[in-house]
Amino acid sequence: MISTKWLWRIVGVTALLSTLLCAFGFIYAVNQIMFPKPAASETPATPKPEQPSNQEAWEAKEQIRIVALGDSLTAGTGDLTGKGYVGQLRDKLEKQLGKPVFVYNNFAIPGFRTADLLKDWDAKQDIAASIGEADLVLLTIGGNDLFEGGADLFGGQNDDGFNPAAAAKRIPEALKRLEQIFDRVSAANPKAKILYVGLYHPFSDLDTNRVGGPIVQQWNTAAFEMANRRTNITVVPTYDLFELNLNKYLYSDHFHPNQYGYERMAQRIADVLQ
Repeated sequence: MISTKWLWRIVGVTALLSTLLCAFGFIYAVNQIMFPKPAASETPATPKPEQPSNQEAWEAKEQIRIVALGDSLTAGTGDLTGKGYVGQLRDKLEKQLGKPVFVYNNFAIPGFRTADLLKDWDAKQDIAASIGEADLVLLTIGGNDLFEGGADLFGGQNDDGFNPAAAAKRIPEALKRLEQIFDRVSAANPKAKILYVGLYHPFSDLDTNRVGGPIVQQWNTAAFEMANRRTNITVVPTYDLFELNLNKYLYSDHFHPNQYGYERMAQRIADVLQ
């Protein structure tokens, strides 16, 4: 028969073990609450795929559609091959990208000024529709607003030399219309790459006092600032391409590029698109 002494020892040990077990359970429960762990059968969440960049989206396309609009530069006046910068760019991009590149539509009309382009846009619903299906939009406009083919730019106070004031006075209103054009083209296709080709100074060799250059740059700077406010428009500079090589790169009319001038423009645009 177990003595009372041993009975109390057994009861005490049992009580101690029970207390320790309860304390361990309590600590474990608190730890699970404060520092929960995922169940072993729970699979980790699959990360969302990153959205492709503009360049990746461009590379993923099976073909590239170009829509062009504007004035005689985009029409290719002065290039006896008939390609102009648009056609030469198409050839370069096809080699560069290794896929078909099509000039879907070219709405450019020689002699167009900013006001003419806006009127043509209102008259032709297919301009906005075509831009909406384009991957690349090419635009030249503004040269005729400033230079008007050279009309009233020569002569002036002394009827001698280059008269920059005739071009400068046309800038403010023309820039307002350029902004409207940017708005329309950008809204017609927010996903397309839209390139506005900047102006050069075709009469710099006749501008002995070098007063016309700042006027052209005033236009280009304003166009850049407008484009910078729109995520899908980029200005492609051309001023430097012609500045020291007018005789080499201008057509006989001393205003439009020739085949080689357009090739330089096309290469500049291709470089921007790389």
